[in-house]
This record gives sequence, C-alpha cells and structure tokens, in this order.
Amino acid sequence: LGTPQSADALIYASDAHPDEFVGAELTEDERYVFLEISKGFGNSLSWKTPSDPPTAFRPLYGLDPNVSYSILGDDGTRIYTLTNKDAPRFRVAWFDVADETHALHDIVPQSADKLENASLIGDRFYLLYLHDAHSVVTIVNTEGHPAGSIDLPGIGSGGLPSAKRRDTVAFYGFASFTYPTTIYRYDTQTGASSVWARPKIAFDASSYTTELLFATSKDGTKVPVFVTHSTNMPRDGSTPTILYGYGGFDISLTPYFSSAIAMWLQMGGAYAVAVLRGGGEYGEAWHDAGRLSLKQHVFDDFIGAAQMLIDRKITSTPRLAINGGSNGGLLVGAVETQRPELFGAAIPEVGVLDMLRYQKFTIGKAWIPEYGASDASAEQFAWLYAYSPDHNVKKGTAYPPTLVMTSDHDDRVFPAHSFKFAALLQWAQAGDAPVLLRVETKSGHGAGRPTDKIIEEVADRYAFLLKNLAFTPNL
Repeated sequence: LGTPQSADALIYASDAHPDEFVGAELTEDERYVFLEISKGFGNSLSWKTPSDPPTAFRPLYGLDPNVSYSILGDDGTRIYTLTNKDAPRFRVAWFDVADETHALHDIVPQSADKLENASLIGDRFYLLYLHDAHSVVTIVNTEGHPAGSIDLPGIGSGGLPSAKRRDTVAFYGFASFTYPTTIYRYDTQTGASSVWARPKIAFDASSYTTELLFATSKDGTKVPVFVTHSTNMPRDGSTPTILYGYGGFDISLTPYFSSAIAMWLQMGGAYAVAVLRGGGEYGEAWHDAGRLSLKQHVFDDFIGAAQMLIDRKITSTPRLAINGGSNGGLLVGAVETQRPELFGAAIPEVGVLDMLRYQKFTIGKAWIPEYGASDASAEQFAWLYAYSPDHNVKKGTAYPPTLVMTSDHDDRVFPAHSFKFAALLQWAQAGDAPVLLRVETKSGHGAGRPTDKIIEEVADRYAFLLKNLAFTPNL
C-alpha cells in the first residue's frame, strides 16, 4: 500500500497453463508465503519466506486436480493444513517445511462425517463437520486431543469461530431455514457464546419447523431432504411446495436463511432442499458419485426427493415446483425433460443446458472435470447427450409450466443456454402450460445485484408459481 502498482513485486507468473488459477497467502505471523496453483478440485502447494527472492518458491506438493491443501497456521517449521490427501472426508495434519519428505502427520484423522472447514485460535483447532448436511462444531488441541464443542441453536449452518490466533474473542455466524443469520461472540477462554448481532425481520420462526427426511434414489441411495413448513401443515398433498437442488462441484448445500423463503412460508407454502450426490456434503465419494459418467445419479436423487414429498402427502404433482440455478438450472432442465409429468411447475435459472457445447463459451472449459466434454471421446459424448436438456426436449410432450430465467450479461453461463431451452420447450409443448423466458438486463450470473432487482425477480418467480400452482396465499 502507498506505492504505485508499477512498483509491485512479481510473485509468480506463467502463461503455460491458462486453465489454472494462482493465489499466494502470507501466514498470520508473516513467517511464510504459500503459493497455491489450483485446477479442478485440487491445488499444488509451494512455500518461501518473505525475505526470499520473489519467485524462490520451494515445492511441497504437486498439482492433483482432486487433492487440496489449505493452510491453517504454523508453529515454527510445523505447518498445519486441512487436506483430503488420503482422506476423502478431509483431515487436519501437519508437515515440517524443514523435512524434505514433506510427510503428513495426522492431528485429526478422517471421521465418518465430512470435515468441512477448520480454524486455529490459540492452541485449539475448531472443526466444522457436516452431519447429514448440517453443522456440528468440535474442538481439539494442537495434539488432537478433545477440548469440547460449541452448542449450536439447532439444525443449521455455521458455527466456526474466526479470529486472529492470538485473540481470546472470536465470532461465528449461524443460520437455518427459520433462523436469520445471527452473529455470535465467542469467548475462547470460557467457551461461552452470546448474540452479537441479529437482524430484525418480521418473521415468527415458532410457527414453522424443519424436518430432515430421507428419500430413496433409483439405486437405493438415501438422499437427505430438508423440508420446512408451518407447524400445522396438513398432510393431504395440498401444500404448494418448492423443491430446490444443486448437486455438483463438491459444493455443500446446507440450511440457510432467506427472506424470500420466509415469505413463501408465510404465504402458506413449504420449502424443500434436496442434498444430492455431486455435492460435497459427505465427502469426495459423494461428489464423485454425481459427476462425469455418473451425473445421472444427481437427477435420480432429485426425482426420488420429489416422489418422497408426494408419497408423504406433503405436496402433490399439481402443487410441486422445482427450482435451481447454474448447475442447479441444469438439474431442473434435466429432470423436467426426463419426468415432465411429475411436476406442477419448473424454474431453471441461469442453467447450463447445452451439454454438448458448454465448454465452447465463457469459462465453460473449467467445468470439464465435473461434466466431461463432448469432443473428448465418444464415451463422454454419449453420457452428455443422454441427459443434455437442450437435446432431450421431445416434440409433442406436455411439459409443466416453465419459467426459464437468465441475464443478458451473464459471463459465466452464456445466456444462449436459456434462450435455446425456452425456444425448444415452446416448439415442443403439446399442452396448454406456458413456457416463459425472463431475461434480466444489465445483470450477470447472480452475484452483486442491487436489492431492487432481487425484489423484482422474486416477485416474478412467485407470481408465476401462484398462478400455475393454483395457490391462494395467506395474506
């Protein structure tokens, strides 16, 4: 700071691999600089000291697109890392930068639950685990011995304290489908938590509940589904329900709070979130079971979740809407074309819908480790063609009411995906159900939108659902 950009020191540069991402990190004690080169779902790791020449990085671990290393802190030459090396559900380990073998030594071995994240404060590691896709926080010392836990308010997400290592006060956030994101102050000496900041929202959480149910996928796999609804919801299939999913890129879909979801609940609807293979909720094996040639598992899981909601009479086909964005837009497009009779409405948002050409546009080639590529081999072409929404729309089929949503400046998922899908559905539609295209102008993939645009989008989405699910809201 305080000098022109032209005076900045070069840390690393390479034009050899444009599909790789590069980042550098200075440890809190300013003793080490770590260089991470990322590709796919993994990264390499190199190090130097700040006094070394700018590019004098010493290699530690090579780049494996499926193995990651995150630096948690250091004690002398002992470096602490969160890694899935030989641990698909992650572990905390240490290595010695002075040891040329770079051997990893367990502090917290892999467990049955996925270790989603960790932090180091004082002489304790705080460990955020996912147990059936909701957060559990435990504490160990730097030798791995148990040192307590943090009691969270319920089934939700968050709870991992964040602070400088020398601090005695930390903060963490917690949220659930009925619990607005609340910031807690945590005393690392006493283990006491207290509310530090809570939003003021006109929402009575006591009138609603979240159930963790399990659906059965086509191959027998149990699929967690969070279902949030009023405490007096009738079990007669009459409740308008939104089923949301993502299922990809090792991303964990855990409980969260949204004012838009709260409004849907207040109107009398139910909101369900399916935890699908392809995500990161259960570790590497769960992710691998829903990518590349096994992507169909994700769609089978979602269909299984929908069928479970119907079988339990939480909702029924005429009252069931499906929704997802980006990779979740692909999910909605795929299941809509595979099982159009199962849903009362579908809203794919900024979806990847042309699976034969997605890699030709914007940053699509970065997704090849997740999907494969049609031009890589005949085998990959075949599995992509089998579920590509744009290539599985069939003339003369009665598709459910569909609102395809995109943005004209989306530079992540090219809007032509949505344009083509909407046009194909309109061409093929045999029934009377509408197929609409909503294009947000001067907007991108979703992040950073002003509040007025978010409100307009939610209003349009709900207006579409109220009309097509025959839903008279509680007002």
